[in-house]
Amino acid sequence: MNFAFSEEQEELRKSVRRFMEDKSPTSSVRAQMETQEGYDREVWDILNNQLGLCSLAIPEEFGGAGFGPLELTVVFEEMGRALFCGPYFSSVALGANAILQSDDEVAKADLLPSIASGETLVTLAITEGDGRWDLDGISTTATAIDSSWVINGEKRYVIDGSIADKIIVVARTTDGISMLVVESDAPNMTITPIVTLDSTRKMATIEFNGTPARLIGTQGASARAIETTLDLAGVALAAEQVGGASRCLEMAVDYAKSRIQFGRPIGSFQAIKHKCADVLLEVESAKSAAYYAAWAASEQNEEFEISAPLAKAFCSDAYFKAAAENIQIHGGIGFTWEHDAHLYFKRAKASQLLFGDSSYHRERLAQKIGL
Repeated sequence: MNFAFSEEQEELRKSVRRFMEDKSPTSSVRAQMETQEGYDREVWDILNNQLGLCSLAIPEEFGGAGFGPLELTVVFEEMGRALFCGPYFSSVALGANAILQSDDEVAKADLLPSIASGETLVTLAITEGDGRWDLDGISTTATAIDSSWVINGEKRYVIDGSIADKIIVVARTTDGISMLVVESDAPNMTITPIVTLDSTRKMATIEFNGTPARLIGTQGASARAIETTLDLAGVALAAEQVGGASRCLEMAVDYAKSRIQFGRPIGSFQAIKHKCADVLLEVESAKSAAYYAAWAASEQNEEFEISAPLAKAFCSDAYFKAAAENIQIHGGIGFTWEHDAHLYFKRAKASQLLFGDSSYHRERLAQKIGL
């Protein structure tokens, strides 16, 4: 078993890193944080027209490049490293994956090509007022009226919900959990942007009051597809967290080498050495967990259900520790708005809670292995 990335995958990493360094420096990140949309449309067009990143893991028959989770892991890791502001995670890790996991070939042929080109932004709406990410928390309902459907309920923490062209809504029907797609300009729907700890990832609350929708797949048969989508999104988030943690380690080490105190670099003091060494261990272990989960996802084997919650739990804690220690090593300046350390800290904390916190995923892991 070889966990090393191929030459082509490493070339992809180099291309994405160059793009992020050019188009997503922290000055750009800060600028997009202050906007309502939260991303630069021109950068988004270049990302798709020149790099084709939205098409990466979509099958060729639906206008994609036909790659898989390993290539996405490379991309998400580099985006996490740069705190990239854009609807890539919502469209690719959530929306596209939900459609791909469905049994609706017509919906795939209809929706995926425009997602692959980046023309259509799509997201997934699951969580409700109780903040739960499991399907038992779904109370939003979808009702069939003649040959159409309407949705009633409220969804919270919808990533890029205010800018998505299409929203995949998880709702409860008479036969069970179903997926439906709602157009952003549909009537009887209210979309409200919300302020969160992490301004680099925009979220919204969406209220449905008899909102017309289109059913995806078989009514009441979407539970498995949604669970798999959430695991795939968790693996993508783990890769993003690895990228962010790696960047925190780089920032801390660079500062420890250059900051002079008592006539010597602070990196020469044992306490700082220990902090950096501990973070390095966390980052390297997180890489192993994320890469293993991505490999299992690409192989579509039985290990995926175990490795996905493991990666999400471990990488969440590793990123948070790396971001917190980065601030500690920087000292007073690390707490200021002007320094970038707090941007990573906020992303780390918000990501730790996204799709459920570490305790939730450890409990899922324990149940899956029979503990």
